[in-house]
Amino acid sequence: MPYLEREWGDGSYPPLYCPGTVRDDEALGAEVNRRLVAWAERTGIYAEQLGKFGETGFGRLAMLAHPDSDDPDLLLVGAQMNAAWWASDDYYADESDLGATPTELPPRLALVTSAMDPPPPAGDYTRQLEEAIAADPVLVALRSAVGHVSRHASPAQRMRICNITSQMYVSWTAYAAWRYLETPPPVWRYLAARQHDSFYTSMTLIDIVAGFELPPDLFGDRRFHTALMQAGTASVIVNDLHSVAREAADELPDSNLVLLIAAEEKCSIREATETAVFMHNDFVKGFEASQRALSAVPCAELQRFLRGAQGWMAGCLEWHGSSSRYNS
Repeated sequence: MPYLEREWGDGSYPPLYCPGTVRDDEALGAEVNRRLVAWAERTGIYAEQLGKFGETGFGRLAMLAHPDSDDPDLLLVGAQMNAAWWASDDYYADESDLGATPTELPPRLALVTSAMDPPPPAGDYTRQLEEAIAADPVLVALRSAVGHVSRHASPAQRMRICNITSQMYVSWTAYAAWRYLETPPPVWRYLAARQHDSFYTSMTLIDIVAGFELPPDLFGDRRFHTALMQAGTASVIVNDLHSVAREAADELPDSNLVLLIAAEEKCSIREATETAVFMHNDFVKGFEASQRALSAVPCAELQRFLRGAQGWMAGCLEWHGSSSRYNS
C-alpha cells in the first residue's frame, strides 16, 4: 500500500503523508449507511436529526476504512460502533444543544461502561440501572452496537472493545475539567490525553470487521501497540485539522491541537495548522517504521492487521474530506 503526499482541505496547506485510499465503493457505502440509519432510528440517537445523521456518512467511513471486508453486515459493526462513540461525544461532551455539559460527563460515562459491559445483578438496583439505560438513546445505541460486535467477535475481542472504550473515556473526563474550569491544557498534556482518545479505539475493530482474530498476546505486544497508537494518533490529528473552525466557533471551545498550538506558541492558525500537519506526518512515518520492524514476525494475522491500520488511516482522511460533518 503506497504512501503519498495527499492534499486536504482547500489544498493550500502542506500535504498530509498518508497511505492512498484502497477502495471507494459508493454502492457498498450507501448500503451500509442505509442499514446504519435504520438502526439509528430504532435506537433513538439523533432522533431529530436523522437526515443530517445520514448525510454524515458513517457507513461510508466504514467502507473506506475497512477495505479488507465487503460484507455489509460486518462493515455495519464498524459503522455502528463509530456512530455510537460519536453520539456519546456529541450528547455528553461537545454539543450543548444536545444536552452536553461538562459537570454531567463523568457520571454519564460511568453509566456507559455499565451499558456496554453489564455488572452482576444487584436486585432492584439493577432494575433501576436498566430503566436508566433504556431511557437514554446513547446507552441504547452503545449496548446495541456491542451486541452486534458480539455476534461476530470472540469473547476476547468483545472485552477488548469494552475496555479500550473505557480507556478512551478517561481522557474525556480531563477535557470536561479543562472546559468547565476554562483552563486550556498545555499542548503536551493534551497530546498525552489525545493519544489515548484517538482512532486507535476505532482501529481495534479491524480484525473483527475483516473476520479474523489477532491473538491476544500479539495485540498486547508493546511493538504492535505502539504501531497502532501511532496510526490512531495520526488519524485523530486529521480530525482536529478538519474540526478547527467548528470547535473555535463553540461558545465554550473544546480542546483542539491546532487551537492549543496557536494559543501556546502565540502564532497564527495557519502556522499552528502547519505544525499539526508536520506532527501528523511524523506519526505516520513512525507507524511506517514500526510496520517494517514487525514485518519479521511470522504471523499472517499480525501483518493483515497492520495493513488494515494503513487502510484505516487512508479511509479516515478520505472520509473527513467528504463528510458533511466537516464540510458544511
